[in-house]
Amino acid sequence: MASVISEGFRRLVSQQLVQFLDRPELISLGVYLAVSDASGELQLQPVEVWPANAERLSPAASDESLLLAEQQRRWLPLRRESLVIGALRVDSNINPWPQLLQERLLGAAQLLTEARLLDLEQQRCQAQLQQDRRQRSLLVHQMRNPLAALRTFTQLLLRRLDPADERRDLVEHLLQEELALDRYLEALAQPEASPSLSAEPEAPLLLPPALTPDRAEPLSAALQPLMARASATASLQGRPWHGPQQLPQLNLPGAAAVAEILANLLENAFRYSDSQAPLGLWCQRRDQSLALAIWDSGPAISLAERERIFQRGQRGSSSQQQPGSGLGLALARDQAQARGGSLELIVPASKLDPKLPAAGNAFLLVLPLNPNRANQ
Repeated sequence: MASVISEGFRRLVSQQLVQFLDRPELISLGVYLAVSDASGELQLQPVEVWPANAERLSPAASDESLLLAEQQRRWLPLRRESLVIGALRVDSNINPWPQLLQERLLGAAQLLTEARLLDLEQQRCQAQLQQDRRQRSLLVHQMRNPLAALRTFTQLLLRRLDPADERRDLVEHLLQEELALDRYLEALAQPEASPSLSAEPEAPLLLPPALTPDRAEPLSAALQPLMARASATASLQGRPWHGPQQLPQLNLPGAAAVAEILANLLENAFRYSDSQAPLGLWCQRRDQSLALAIWDSGPAISLAERERIFQRGQRGSSSQQQPGSGLGLALARDQAQARGGSLELIVPASKLDPKLPAAGNAFLLVLPLNPNRANQ
């Protein structure tokens, strides 16, 4: 891709050149950049000249006078180490320059060098981003066909089962998961909104924004598929699963994001705890908050690791041989805090509730309840 000169960089060049209005010994200044032409060859192209009424600059290769020695002209390279990306042309009526003027010109040349390199890096990142978006769109498009086929086969299978068949629940849960996958694909297919700068950085998302609406939604509806998935996973592993007798019956803003936090905690529990140990979801409605905990009765996480595992890229000693990136707990805590809540590790689980195992771990998610938005 041929490099271009962005409008933002042009404005910066103009601002840098205008600052030399107070130097009467300067006749003119000009900035040239090495830019690839259509054939891929680098050419020194003019960007800006000062003062504005000075003679407009020509490309260095097409102006033979620039190749001749000139007592009043000097060239300051725009260079980082051995990489030269352009030049600052200085025409003055004195030689040598005063020390202060020389320092200012060299400073301007260095600033323009760094700005241009950042400009080129931004162009490279933008090109890579566009390529990634095209690749993602292609993958989303290709994934729709097998997902639609799976949904069709599942619906046909469901029709063949009698209403009393105990296998109906499994097939219905499978259909729910396929519909959830379809929602993910729809969210991924949506174009991103234009980025905006804010004073406070937003917490990283566990789900695309399309799947985490701000409006209050039934939390039980968001958690029900998660409970079915956990029960099925426990059955496959041959370990006891203890879900709550009743899911919280309340409307909660961002209910899907809460379910995603719990899904990450459940995945960790199934993957890293003792494969024979019971695990479950514990719920408690408090005065101004909702407490949800994923617990297991396996070996306790060591005291030295209980806070470190919440840091990005950090994993516990029991998980070193397992696949993973060490981001799940950090992202989950960020999301909890972004919603005014908290995520912490309780060891043993019985410290949270005497009815829970006297061993193991409990990851406790506490979320505030706004009486104006969350209600029974």
